[in-house]
Amino acid sequence: MWLQVSLLCFSFLTLSSHSQAEDQASLYRSNDQAGRCHYTFTVASPTESSCPGSSGKPVIDGVLSRVTLLEALVSRLIPGADADTRTEVAANNEEELQEALSQVTDERNQLQQDKEHLNRQVQELQRRMAELSQEAESLRQKPCQQSHTSGGTQHENSHRPASDPAYDFSNGAYQEMKAEVTEVPASHLLPEINQNFTGCGELLSVGDPVLHRKADGITGKYGVWLQDAEPQSPQYTNKTVWRIDTVGKDVRQLFAYEDMSQFARGFPMKVLVLPEPVESTGATMYRSSFYYQRKRSRSLIRYDLASESVASRRDLPHAGFHGQHPYSWGGYTDIDLAVDEQGLWAIYSTSKAKGAIVISQLDPETLEVKKSWETNIRKNTVANAFMVCGRLYTMASYTASNTTINHVFDTATSVGRAVAVPFKNKYHYNSMVDYNHAQRKLYAWDNFHMVTYDIRLGRPSHGSS
Repeated sequence: MWLQVSLLCFSFLTLSSHSQAEDQASLYRSNDQAGRCHYTFTVASPTESSCPGSSGKPVIDGVLSRVTLLEALVSRLIPGADADTRTEVAANNEEELQEALSQVTDERNQLQQDKEHLNRQVQELQRRMAELSQEAESLRQKPCQQSHTSGGTQHENSHRPASDPAYDFSNGAYQEMKAEVTEVPASHLLPEINQNFTGCGELLSVGDPVLHRKADGITGKYGVWLQDAEPQSPQYTNKTVWRIDTVGKDVRQLFAYEDMSQFARGFPMKVLVLPEPVESTGATMYRSSFYYQRKRSRSLIRYDLASESVASRRDLPHAGFHGQHPYSWGGYTDIDLAVDEQGLWAIYSTSKAKGAIVISQLDPETLEVKKSWETNIRKNTVANAFMVCGRLYTMASYTASNTTINHVFDTATSVGRAVAVPFKNKYHYNSMVDYNHAQRKLYAWDNFHMVTYDIRLGRPSHGSS
């Protein structure tokens, strides 16, 4: 009975509304979530065009409900992530942190090196300023030889002997002082100098370093620079300067400069790209070929400068490489190639020699070992080494300002002994020393600075090698 009344009422309302406002009333029918039918009857207000304060409320409520739902989903997702997902996220974060830490560490180390370099430069400038100040003070204290009157026509010598007529300018017949010179053979003045045709002898002294060039960037901290003592190609002469910076992962560029002046100015005439990368500072130049050790191997390479190609390649038997038997300064200096009056040499060590220096004379064409000598000098206890007249010389330190050449080994007698020839590391990081027998100089790379040393040879002392 109630259902019939409700429907009648609903019909009456519908008809009444339809008759009164046919264009304003509407009836909607739809199912709810449970499947029940719902009727919605809508009638437009005859007096109000809009409901104040409620036009945007449904939209805002909808947005708020969706935000609340998203927050709930996020809160459930984070703590509910599976173990694999959390592990992967943690691993990615750790990898990123490690990479960032490594980058920061590298930058810090680079800044520390730059700081040390600048400190050394400041110390060197302070030292030079002190020397200049002392020199200026000595000049100020030095008495003048002559004083001038205001007219500028009279001169008075404060050291003129009153009784010596040679200084009496007033008599118009002053005397001219003369000295007699007697020629004496140099061999009489310097009896220790060896006067044979080869000019070979024992190393007696090393002069002060002479600076020719300073590297510009960090890649020039150490490297190789030299001149060919016996060039064979007309394309290059004994004045040509060669340079290769050995700081870097892939060292291949060999710079050629026309002469020392162009080298000092930094203007190369040619840049050669080597086919194999270079290991460390043990390379050398001989008879228009560049000799070097291939990176991470005991292979030696002869690169012909005229044809710009590899002419020979050979492994140095049993030689240690890439940090097995370096010099004390490191730098993967396991194999050091050298040239002197007797040819091409290799200075290295082997597992059989247990770190002691081994010297091998090489065929400059084929790189084959002709003869070898084993010394009792531990390679990692000396800073560097070079060959002069078939003798091996080693340096005690690569950082000490005043160090010594402390050992000599003569391949002619297979005898070695201790020596003490003064040597200066002016810039406190000497990473390369090579001998040029045509110039009779040592070429060195000392902490960005490319320098030469004049040397003096003489007859071996009695009882020496």
